[in-house]
Amino acid sequence: MEMTRQEANNRLEVELCGVKLKNPIIPASGCFGYGYGMADFYDLDILGAISFKGTTLHPRYGNPLPRTAECYAGMINAVGLQNPGIHKVISEELPKMREVFHNPIIANISGFSIDEYRECCRLIDSEEQVEIIELNVSCPNVHGGGMAFGTCATSVAEVVGEVKKVITKPLVVKLSPNVTDIVSIAKAAEDAGADGLCLINTMLGMRINLRTRKPVIANTMGGFSGPAVFPVALRMVYQVANAVNIPVIGCGGVSSPSDVLEMMMAGATAVEVGTANLPNPYACKEIIEGLPRMMDSLGIETLRELGVRS
Repeated sequence: MEMTRQEANNRLEVELCGVKLKNPIIPASGCFGYGYGMADFYDLDILGAISFKGTTLHPRYGNPLPRTAECYAGMINAVGLQNPGIHKVISEELPKMREVFHNPIIANISGFSIDEYRECCRLIDSEEQVEIIELNVSCPNVHGGGMAFGTCATSVAEVVGEVKKVITKPLVVKLSPNVTDIVSIAKAAEDAGADGLCLINTMLGMRINLRTRKPVIANTMGGFSGPAVFPVALRMVYQVANAVNIPVIGCGGVSSPSDVLEMMMAGATAVEVGTANLPNPYACKEIIEGLPRMMDSLGIETLRELGVRS
């Protein structure tokens, strides 16, 4: 008997931090803007959720140009959190987003001090459209000598603990892979009250222009992302999912339905798709459409049955 559309949709449903998603596919922050710019390509309501562009307390132009470079199986970027600031995001970007997208919105929040993180999260927490707050702890800690919050378990715990005091919505912490022990960082976030984790953020890389003999991007180094980082991301998702008791969003080099299933078999509850959106604006749509066929070929009835635990 042919499956109804609703039954087909139920196969892909997941629940993330108490929020129901029609499927696990989430465009990653920084690779999809605030969503509405992509609405000309397809109906955004097919997406499980959208994590919007990393937002800070004050407007930021970002790093000097050039700030992107192509790589084998990926790219390097040092955009530097270009965004209009939290107040304009609330007053202008969120209303435009809601016109074209009616599913859960994830607010990606960045900061350069605990006070900035706390204030941004406090402000966005009161917005009805936002259902989950995603804390990017890969930003420099201006009170800690410029070291990123996410590279130190103590710093992660401190910022998570302070943010949790001022919000009511689920808090997902996006972790940096540029550490020696991802599990200790993940556990520190969980112990401090995080409701979920997202990993990985970009790795650190660079390219050199052979003619000028200088780095390609003005910032010298930047975030390395794309298919080349997928095995690293998968390994870290597996390690963390087996060490914590909160849901994990898998992110890093995902570009196909098979990548999504691998991430979920490694323990991810949902999956963010980042760099793949840049060369192919239909990437998320194609992954969602391809998932049922891939599941059929593997004898997987629903995504909820997946998950690896040791």
